[in-house]
Amino acid sequence: MDKFHDPIIPAEHIHISRKSRYKAVTKACYKGIMIRSIIIAAQLLGYIFTHSQALYLDSISTSLDICFSIFLVLSIKYASRPPDENHPFGHGRFEPIAGLQLGVILIALGAILGVQQFKNTLELKEQIFPFYTFIIPLCAALLMEACYRYFKYVAGKSHSSALLSDAYTFRTDAISSVIATAALGTGLLLPNYAALFDHLGALSIATMMIISGLKSSHENLHQLLDKKPSRSYLSKIEEAALRIKGVLATEKLRVQRYGPDAHVDIDIEVDPKSTVMHAHRIAQQVRASIQEDMPEVQDVMVHVEPYFEADH
Repeated sequence: MDKFHDPIIPAEHIHISRKSRYKAVTKACYKGIMIRSIIIAAQLLGYIFTHSQALYLDSISTSLDICFSIFLVLSIKYASRPPDENHPFGHGRFEPIAGLQLGVILIALGAILGVQQFKNTLELKEQIFPFYTFIIPLCAALLMEACYRYFKYVAGKSHSSALLSDAYTFRTDAISSVIATAALGTGLLLPNYAALFDHLGALSIATMMIISGLKSSHENLHQLLDKKPSRSYLSKIEEAALRIKGVLATEKLRVQRYGPDAHVDIDIEVDPKSTVMHAHRIAQQVRASIQEDMPEVQDVMVHVEPYFEADH
């Protein structure tokens, strides 16, 4: 070979996949904002007519999640920007940073509202709620659970930790609405204790906000600290590398997740008699193969080592 071979350029569908990922994630966020807006309107109307603390806290929790979703859309848009001179690994980590911040805010606000509701339970006033009051949080719970399943599916398919955090807030909102339903329903059955159950429901919702914030913070913090991906994720990378003719084995494999992106560092073993040119060509094919199977992989660093059967 008297000239250096041409580089292997990633297929066009890989770039299309990355763009479609951004569209799917932002579309899910906008759907969530629309559904939450409808639920908040119903909850606030219910609070205006009944002065239910459980509905009040449920509406606050949902309103906060709308703010979070808007912030999430902005963070995902920024995270999707390609690498540049100052950020060679891209901007993907903006997503888990945003998810971590949202989780911390949720913990703090849940704690503040929880303390407030605890004080309110010590100064109860007699209160009776209309029979239809519990229907509002019941419908909200059903819608929130449907959104949770949809968001979790999109987050898993797009490898978005921030969107997964938003999915957990839907599940928490669903549980909060179930708690509000139970509190108001019990108040209907035991009208003398309606105010007590209403405040206890509100206190439970504040606790759920703290739990949701902790879970969200935990998920995003792991990604920022480069937690090792699942075995199935690593196996998929190894299979893509071993598919290339000339790769006799793989050794070290390290993966760093950057929000929607991933960077792979892999050692491959080839015939020790291979020329440098041939080994380099194999390395390029390995990079292309991994990105073909996993479009979210932004870059692959391939280290070439000689294969000796006695080492295995």
